[in-house]
Parts: sequence; structure tokens; C-alpha cells
Amino acid sequence: MSKRYKSKKFLVKTRYIILAVILIILAGGLVLLPKHIANEGIKPELFVKNAISTERFISTDALADRLVNQDPSVLLIDTRSENEFNKFSLPNAINIPLENLLDDDYIDYIDQDTYDVILFSNDSFYADQAWMLGNRLGFKNMYVLKGGLNEWFNTIINPKYPDETMPNSAFELYSFRKAAGMYFGVGTIDIDNKTTEKVVTKPKVAKKVTPKPKKKKRVPEGGC
Repeated sequence: MSKRYKSKKFLVKTRYIILAVILIILAGGLVLLPKHIANEGIKPELFVKNAISTERFISTDALADRLVNQDPSVLLIDTRSENEFNKFSLPNAINIPLENLLDDDYIDYIDQDTYDVILFSNDSFYADQAWMLGNRLGFKNMYVLKGGLNEWFNTIINPKYPDETMPNSAFELYSFRKAAGMYFGVGTIDIDNKTTEKVVTKPKVAKKVTPKPKKKKRVPEGGC
């Protein structure tokens, strides 16, 4: 058996394991749903289809580009704890810890069609669980920052200088990441191709965008 065949076999097996883990997490998340909405939402087959799709992810580069251009349709939701949020977060993000996601005070930030809701955490774990819960209930325009803040730090705040053998596109991407890092107030400047120096500047923060909570629809009573 060739190493290439073994590698492909391992990759397929890994994907099935990841899918199984996602479905287990999902099952656990459904238990947390309040009783009055536990039976609402999209059909199971559509839910599973969405759960295994990667279209819900947005890259750090794509998000940085939208933030630098002050896209007013972006709404950032930090799903970590309040303590972690206070230490560091993305500009203008709103803190809604995963366990509070469906609380009456917060659900209208998630369930609305005015903005593209970008969920993030340190990696993708908590944010992906939040997306799963929202997807189960049929919420739209929800995305997960791929790799979370860890990936944001590695690509936008502290990007790696490209190898000289890489194409021009790699150097263009590196330049964009460096500029984006400086825009957000924390970045590095090159001393040479191997050494960088960390710098902190005043971040250029766009005006905070807060969605107007929607009024709950009242169920009509009585009637003839």
C-alpha cells in the first residue's frame, strides 16, 4: 500500500470523524434550546446539509478587507466570555457569550436580516457552535471567522514574510495584511526579511453599528 493511498485514506477517515464530532456537538446544543423554540427552525435534512458545508466560513483576509473599507453591513459577535472579550477583541464587536446566545436580550442581534453576522472566538469552536444553534432555528446571514482570533493574529497582526520562491500574489497578500494590521492599531514593521518590530498605533475604528432590536410578533388571541 503506497504512502499516497494511506494519506488519502487517513484524510477521508478524518473527515468522517470531524463530521461525527460536529453532529455530537450539535445534538448537545439542541438540548440547550429553550422548550418554546426547540421544535422550531429548518428541516433536519437542510440543517445537516448546512452543517457539513464550509460556506459559512469567512477568512481573516476577507473580513479584514471589509472592515478596512468600513463595510456597514458587518456585525461582529464575540462568543467568548466577558473576561476574554475585555482583554482583546475585534473593533466594534459585541460580546454575546455562547451560553447567552439565545437570551431575550441578545437573540435579536443574531436573528435579523439587516447585517452579515460574523461570529468568532479564539479558534472556530465556540463560534461554530453558535452558528449551529442559529442555523437550527433558521437564522440567516450568519458566518464564522475561520480560525478565529488565533488565525487573525497569525495572518493580520503578525503575518509571515513570504518565501522568495513564492509568486507575486503572495507578496501582495503580505503587503495587504501588513497594512491591515497597522490600520487596526497593532502590527509589525520589517527590519529586514527575517526580523520584524512590533508597533502599536491608534486604531482607525469605524462608527459602531448596532442593529435595532426587532419587536416580537404577538400571537393573535381569540378571533371569530
